[in-house]
Amino acid sequence: MSAPKKLIQLFAIAAFLIFVSFLRKLDAEERSHGRLKDRRHREVFLNTSTWLSPSYDVSGPEVHGMVDSGTYSVKANFHPGSPKPPGSAYTRVMIIPRMRSDDVSWIAHELPDTDVLVYVANDPKGPLHPPKNKGHEVMIYLTYIIDHYNDLPDIVIFMHAHRWTHHNNHLLGNDAVEMVRRLRSDHVTREGYVNMRCQWTPGCPEWLHPGNIHESLDKQEEEVLARCWKELFPSEPLPRALGQACCAQFALSKERILSIPLTRFVFYRDWIMRTPLSDYVSGRIWEYLWQFVFTGRHVVCPAEHSCYCDGFGVCFGGDAEYQDFELLRHKKQGYEEQLKELRERQVVLAKGYGENWNGNSSHGKAMDPARDAYLSAHVEALDREITARRLHALAQGQSPKNRAADSGRRWEETDGF
Repeated sequence: MSAPKKLIQLFAIAAFLIFVSFLRKLDAEERSHGRLKDRRHREVFLNTSTWLSPSYDVSGPEVHGMVDSGTYSVKANFHPGSPKPPGSAYTRVMIIPRMRSDDVSWIAHELPDTDVLVYVANDPKGPLHPPKNKGHEVMIYLTYIIDHYNDLPDIVIFMHAHRWTHHNNHLLGNDAVEMVRRLRSDHVTREGYVNMRCQWTPGCPEWLHPGNIHESLDKQEEEVLARCWKELFPSEPLPRALGQACCAQFALSKERILSIPLTRFVFYRDWIMRTPLSDYVSGRIWEYLWQFVFTGRHVVCPAEHSCYCDGFGVCFGGDAEYQDFELLRHKKQGYEEQLKELRERQVVLAKGYGENWNGNSSHGKAMDPARDAYLSAHVEALDREITARRLHALAQGQSPKNRAADSGRRWEETDGF
């Protein structure tokens, strides 16, 4: 063999060895980075005690992976339901997850005619409790569906334990009682899945982006969502975004629940119990998965005015009228904040001067009576206008024709809705 050919062979062998060495180094660096990243996030994401056997029979195929195609696929037979004739009664039940320290006495006092099942997450000896205290409300919601799959009422309402909270509907006083009382069963039957919150913020129109691998304090679950998606929905492509109004409170029709195989709910609950993700993160991930499970859509964000009207019977006449109402409400909030700041400043200065306080400070007059009167008058006027418009919307919402019009649905006298 000539010298040039030998030289070429030597160069080729050397290049190959360098390339193999590079690949090994790259692989080692990636594994090292993964270990460091795991250690850095272990307290946030991991719970090493999660790899425990579930309380139900683990001999079934849903645990060991020998499942039918319906267990993983979300291609269920979703279609609009048919409400009962006007005047018909619907059977309903509320599912409430709570901790032992939560006070849920408001339910019996305010909703005595509503069937309620209260699960105590941290009381394994209680009459109703999940098989494991993990995943926040997710474990309890899934446990109810699994245990009552063959004995469901017409409507199932999944709600949290607190009566007044920021994630309830502000138009209904942030009051869970008003939300349950006004929720229209015919609307839930027609839609199948209804988020109990109408305001878009936070959650709509897009909230989580599964492809995002960067850390976020506000969305800790986003970084691991892509991996979880592949585990939960292995036959479904990774979505660009997920979105719905927060915060894991929703209503389902019996028909919609039964359109999904029981084995899939068992599979989901088993995933919660076995995943090394923490209680917090595993629960947060599901906050923006429910709409996909029960509608097959990644983003479910109905117009706020339509949600209030068709879902709760608060009808302003359309989106423009609703936005006008919201503008008045925000104006009132602005004046209230200014008035609060003005009065708090007076209190602070009064405490500093003690008995010598006369309403003045070295920086000038701390309290301006004219300004106080101006702000108070605007708050009172706006409050009267807001109350009048709200009462009008409640009256308008009693008409099935108005509810259909606000939601863009065709309506006829015989429809009932």
